[in-house]
Amino acid sequence: MEEEEGEANLKSFLEWAAAIGISDSQSSNQSENSTSPPSSLGQSLCVSHFPQAGGRGLAAVRDLRKGELILKVPKHALITSESLMKDQALSTAVQNYPSLSPTQILSVALLREAGKGKSSLWFPYLKQLPRRYDTLASFGQFEMQALQVDDAIWTVERAVGRAELEWRSAIAIMGELELKPHFRSFKAWLWASATISSRTLHVPWDDAGCLCPVGDFFNYSAPREEQFESEVLRSASSLCSSWDATEESDAGDITANLLRLTDGGYEEEVGACCFYANRNYRKEEQVLLSYGTYTNLELLEHYGFLLDENPNDKVFIALVPDIYSSCSWPKDSLYIQQSGKPSFAMLCAMRLWATPMNQRKSFGYLAYSGSQLSTANETSVMQWIAKNCHLILENLSTTTEEDISLLQTIDKMHECRAPVELELGQSTIRGQVYAFLETNGLLNGGVGALHWNGRTRGSVDRWKLAVQWRLKYKQILLDCISYSNGTIDSFTSRDDSTLRTNRSISPKFEPLG
Repeated sequence: MEEEEGEANLKSFLEWAAAIGISDSQSSNQSENSTSPPSSLGQSLCVSHFPQAGGRGLAAVRDLRKGELILKVPKHALITSESLMKDQALSTAVQNYPSLSPTQILSVALLREAGKGKSSLWFPYLKQLPRRYDTLASFGQFEMQALQVDDAIWTVERAVGRAELEWRSAIAIMGELELKPHFRSFKAWLWASATISSRTLHVPWDDAGCLCPVGDFFNYSAPREEQFESEVLRSASSLCSSWDATEESDAGDITANLLRLTDGGYEEEVGACCFYANRNYRKEEQVLLSYGTYTNLELLEHYGFLLDENPNDKVFIALVPDIYSSCSWPKDSLYIQQSGKPSFAMLCAMRLWATPMNQRKSFGYLAYSGSQLSTANETSVMQWIAKNCHLILENLSTTTEEDISLLQTIDKMHECRAPVELELGQSTIRGQVYAFLETNGLLNGGVGALHWNGRTRGSVDRWKLAVQWRLKYKQILLDCISYSNGTIDSFTSRDDSTLRTNRSISPKFEPLG
C-alpha cells in the first residue's frame, strides 16, 4: 500500500514539475504521439531505485554523452528564500529578525510551507522529501561515541551545538508565524536544516542556496583525487622554484587551486539550473553527479551518507610541531589518502623534517619536488608513520574484525520488522548491542529482545553509519602501515646508489606529539 502511494505521489510530482517547466529534453515539445500526461522526465532520465548505490536516483533512458545537457530547471521552479518571501506574513516577520542567517531564514520558510500542507504551492515537492536525515547533527550521544575517533566526535558536537543554537535563535520568529508546535520542535528544525544542507545548490543571489525539484534526485559521485594531481604538482613546482630565494614560501595558491568540482549549477545566461552528464552513460545506468570533493566524515556531516569507496577520503594523524614549522605546506594538505599512501605534501614535509637541521636548506628543493632523499631518510619517515598509525589503532576500543562482525549483527537488526532474538557471539559485540538497546530503551526481557519501530530504525541506521565510518578510518591506517612497511622492505633489494642524495642524512625519531 505504501509503495503504491509512493508511486502515485512520484507520478503526480513529475507531472507538476513538467507543468512548471522542468525538463530533461533539449526540446520543449512533447512527442505528438504521447497520450499520457506530460512528465518532466522520460527523454533522457527516469526515476529508478538503486538499493546498493544510494536508493532512489536517476537512470539513463538512452545512451548519454559526456557533457550533454540532461536536465534543466528554470529559475521560477527553484525554491529560495526570495521565492518563499511572496508569503507576506513571512516577509514581514523576517524584517523583525535581522540577526537570522540566510540558512535560518530558508529553514523557517521551509517549515512554514510544510505546515501549510496541501495549500502550499510546493506541496508536490515537499511530499517527495525524506522524512528524516542521518546527518551528524541528528546523532545522539551513543552514535557520537560509536565513532570512537576524537576528531569525529568533536565534529558531531560542533554540528549538534550549531544546530541547537540556530534553532533557539529562530524560535521567536516561528512563534510569531504561529507554526504548530510540531513544526517548531528541534526535530523539525533538524529536518529543515538537513534538507537545506543536503539538497541545496548554489545560486548567486542567495547565500542559503536553492532547493531544486527533480535536480536533487541525482545521487553523488565522488570526483577522483587524480583530478587534482596536476594542480598539486604545479603548486609543488612553484614552491621548489622559490625555495632557493626563501624558506618561507607562500603556500596559499595550493589550496586556492583545489576547487570543488560540480556537474551542474545555475547559469545566468539561460536563467536555469542546468545539469550535465559527467561521463558517458549507457541506457539504464545510474546517472551520478559530483557535488564536490568530500571526505566520508564531511559527507556524513552535510549529506547523511558515506561511500564504500571514496577516493577523497583521508585520515589526519597528529604530527610533531617541528614538521609543521619546517615546511610551507598548509596543515590540511598533510594527511593519509584513502589508499593508505601519505599525501604528496605529507611525504615532502616529513622527508624534510627527518633531515638534520643544518642540511634542510640544501635538500629543500629535492624534498619539495617529491624526491626520496636517501634510504635512511625514507626508512625513518616510514617507520615513524607506521609506528604512530599503530598507536592510534591500539587506542581505539575495537578492532576492524570486531567492527565487521558488529556490522553483520546490525544488518540482522536492520532487516527485522518485528521483535527478534539476536544470536550474539563475541562478548565485545554483545556489550555494544546491549549498550545500544539500553540507550534506546529497547530492553525487554534480555539482550535479544528487539522491539522495532520507526525511531528504532533511525537509531540503527545512524549507529551503522558510525561503525562503517570508524571501520573505514581504521582500514586506511592499516593500509598506511602496509604501505610504509612495504616501502621499507623494498630497500633491502635496492642499491642505495640509485637515490639522488647521499647517506649523510641520518634517521631521526621523535615520539608522537
